[in-house]
Amino acid sequence: MLAPSSAPIPEQDWQTTGATGSLQNLKKFNSQDFKELRALCLSQGLLFEDATFPAHSSSIGPSLLPEEKLWQIQWKRPTELQRNPHLIMDGISRFDIMQGEIGDCWMLAALGSLTLRKQFLENVLPKDQGFQDDYAGIFHFRFWQYGEWVDVVIDDRLPFLNGRYLSVHPRTSNEFWPSLLEKAYAKLRGSYQNLNGGYLSDALVDLTGGVQVQFSLKDPPPDLEEILKAADKSRCLMGCSTSGQSRRNIELRNGIVQGHAYTVTGAVKIPYKNGWKHIIRIWNPWGHGEWKGPWSDDSPQWDRVEPKYREALLRNKDDGEFWMSCENFQEEFSWLYICNNTPTFLDFGDEHYTTWSLNSYTSLWSPGLPTRRNRYSQAGAASTNPQYFFRVLDHNPKTYNVAISLMQKHAEHVQDEKNLKIGFFITTENSRVLKQIFIRSRDVSSYFILSPGTYAVVPAATADQEFQFLLRIFIKSQDYNENSNSPSGPVLPMDVSRQNQDSSYKALFLRYAKQGSTIDALQLQQLLNEVILQDEMTSLGGRFSFDSCRGILALMDLNSNGRLTLQEFGSLWRSLTKYMDIFSKEDRNRSGFLDVAELKNAIQAAGLATSGQLLRLMTLRYGDAAGRVGFSDFVCCMLRLDTMSRECQHPPGHGQQGSLQSQAESQGHDTRLGNTCLTAWLGSGAPGPSPGMAQAALWAACLPGAWFISCPLEQLAAREQFSVQ
Repeated sequence: MLAPSSAPIPEQDWQTTGATGSLQNLKKFNSQDFKELRALCLSQGLLFEDATFPAHSSSIGPSLLPEEKLWQIQWKRPTELQRNPHLIMDGISRFDIMQGEIGDCWMLAALGSLTLRKQFLENVLPKDQGFQDDYAGIFHFRFWQYGEWVDVVIDDRLPFLNGRYLSVHPRTSNEFWPSLLEKAYAKLRGSYQNLNGGYLSDALVDLTGGVQVQFSLKDPPPDLEEILKAADKSRCLMGCSTSGQSRRNIELRNGIVQGHAYTVTGAVKIPYKNGWKHIIRIWNPWGHGEWKGPWSDDSPQWDRVEPKYREALLRNKDDGEFWMSCENFQEEFSWLYICNNTPTFLDFGDEHYTTWSLNSYTSLWSPGLPTRRNRYSQAGAASTNPQYFFRVLDHNPKTYNVAISLMQKHAEHVQDEKNLKIGFFITTENSRVLKQIFIRSRDVSSYFILSPGTYAVVPAATADQEFQFLLRIFIKSQDYNENSNSPSGPVLPMDVSRQNQDSSYKALFLRYAKQGSTIDALQLQQLLNEVILQDEMTSLGGRFSFDSCRGILALMDLNSNGRLTLQEFGSLWRSLTKYMDIFSKEDRNRSGFLDVAELKNAIQAAGLATSGQLLRLMTLRYGDAAGRVGFSDFVCCMLRLDTMSRECQHPPGHGQQGSLQSQAESQGHDTRLGNTCLTAWLGSGAPGPSPGMAQAALWAACLPGAWFISCPLEQLAAREQFSVQ
């Protein structure tokens, strides 16, 4: 359930909230240390009982339930409910979540979006806990609060009313991460009652430490489509909400619930009839209840969509998720929310790769500085309040280059304290007020297009009441380096936003190497699946298998020791980011696959030669039954293509490999990729390859990790006949 009037209308078309925090220096909520408490319980053979958030009506809250029901609450541990409970079963998904009796759809909608972005999820849900090893009835979760990441410890006693979950309940009976995470968030906010109605914008920020934008779908900015494209491409969290003033959800005949929050889980453009259609995928945190109009699960529109798109996108289940057109989306929903650790959703229209710098300040605003009558005056605002200066160097009149977020800090354990009406002025060097925005909200933010120059931000409030605030100023800068046309790839939300590719891949390497000096195939598989495939559209084509990661490692492992060093991983990372950019550009319908024509364009975009025969070969080896290639297979394919192309152009100068290549050349056979090396490999449909071709094939096969076809030739011949020229 959304809080009444949950989306305040700013003077600008849309507003933002957010910040960053320190994951390396966690604040212990209530001074509770998870590891120390668990060790104590294990040494004493006891299950943890949290005295700071007890199994008592005080943790529920006095107004959530009638008094007679409040005293009927029972608290049960997962071990009392299931013989074999798990924290996580078969990975984490939004479909694990089903909303309970509490009206916290706003929090669960944000949580549903979080499950799609694994790099954020790992910050919230630590891996050092579970029901199998060192179980002591204690768990912990992390949330961002006013510039700090806070570690919240809980016991695993969950509230039940008449045998049913009071809180969120899992779709799988023995999986408990949703219920326990929700309990930790309830503790952070003071009680379960404080989850009953809230702001989706607050939850997105609390779960990510990110900067968030919200804008009205009834009066959207003219570049809404571009913002959505940039948000989807940069893997932002997204949610939406419907209007509704009452605290009771009303489901309309078309299936949409009023006063409710949803997760936006996808946005694609697909060929439809004689043109293209923009459709948006949305998920209901109830776990059921779907849109019944055009593009819903059983709508006739899907009958006119090509099978390959329909199979990739349509999931005809009553799981709360559905598609709808952009037009219906704007008609049925009121607000759209987008969140990321930096304002990457504003990176549209840029000719160069951009980065965002961040300056943050914490201070106290005093009402005694400006008087009431001059608080909004230019002189009073600029001269009597603290000013925070920043400088703009780059400017593109068509794109936003500055984002400013002001957050008022509530007293600890007083999460439901009423918000003041706060805001800020932006002034020029001569103290002229250029912009101003004031809203009654926890966060007041906006985005601007500012010309090069020096500016100041002046926080203020409209009431005679002091408040502590956190101010963040994001400034965009262009990267004009020779590699600036390609984004740096997945960005991890560490302490500060990543400024360059080197720091990103180095931190990533150390994280998965467990601070060691190398990574093996298993660690590489985990890294690729959790980081590279964090975008759901990219992951539609399947995950990286262990065997494929062994093949990738063999290609990049110059020392032939079965492990990658930091330097070798750096080379792989640069290739991955290049291939991600190419795949994203060629997968124009965002299906998660490349067809033959798109694959050909992708290979050419990588600067490699190809032919029709080679394309057929590649789709047989790496494609699905329809000949489509997913992203993980595309990466494996491109790495092998690139390796063989380089080796064919620069063969070894000594030994058998070089002599084989020379023999092939002497017999007039082209050893460029896609011709002799690969054609000789097939051999089916012809009397037999010539000795020179066989030797060239042997030379290609001897290249480190350069095998191309793993299935028997007879199976290939049964699927399609190839001739050898």
